[in-house]
Amino acid sequence: MANADLRERELIRLAHLPAAVADGLRRRGVGDINAGLAAETASAVYRVAFQRWVDDAVDPSFAQLRKLTAAG
Repeated sequence: MANADLRERELIRLAHLPAAVADGLRRRGVGDINAGLAAETASAVYRVAFQRWVDDAVDPSFAQLRKLTAAG
């Protein structure tokens, strides 16, 4: 968050992500509305999860992810 150029680049990339995902879903036969909804939902989940991971000052490692994936 300290580097404005990197933040701007990340925001641009995140803005393009839903369109790319929706295009991929459409190419696989998913309808426009469902593709758009799934892409926007996935993008929102990614943004929240990534921000929570970045903000986690207690354990910024992948230890929690390993615990979650080992349980399944």
